[in-house]
Amino acid sequence: MNHYEKGRHVPDIDTLRRMADELNVPLNYFFCDDQKTAELALLISKMTESEQSSLIELLKESLIINNNGKR
Repeated sequence: MNHYEKGRHVPDIDTLRRMADELNVPLNYFFCDDQKTAELALLISKMTESEQSSLIELLKESLIINNNGKR
């Protein structure tokens, strides 16, 4: 782990999966650019599929309302 943290080695995808399982985080957590994105990934991974779908619809509606239909 120390070698990964210091940038001496880059873990392969299988190693990342095992690390994610051990840390109880989704795989995409390791690829987030900032803490807020990582937190969102973690929270979303803990939601049911139905809750995730509802969140997607809510976010889409929010974007449309906030942008007056413009993207």
